[in-house]
Amino acid sequence: MASRGRCGGAPARDDEPRRDERAEQQAPAPQGPVLPPPPPVDYGVFMQGLVQAMQTQAHTQAALQAQLEAQNCLDGAYEWCIAGNS
Repeated sequence: MASRGRCGGAPARDDEPRRDERAEQQAPAPQGPVLPPPPPVDYGVFMQGLVQAMQTQAHTQAALQAQLEAQNCLDGAYEWCIAGNS
């Protein structure tokens, strides 16, 4: 009858740590202070902030686009303005 042991069929000795115990011993200790878990997230407030940020970005982008088009017209790009790109 075959014995259930390590790779050559030899049983593990009592004074040898098992493979899983050695892996736990080799794990590095955490560095620095242990921080508490973060507070729970209110996803409704998070989504409101996200929507507000996206609206602000769209407004800013539209204002910058209008400013660029106005500057192009002032700089003498009349064909571009007359073509309906303003």
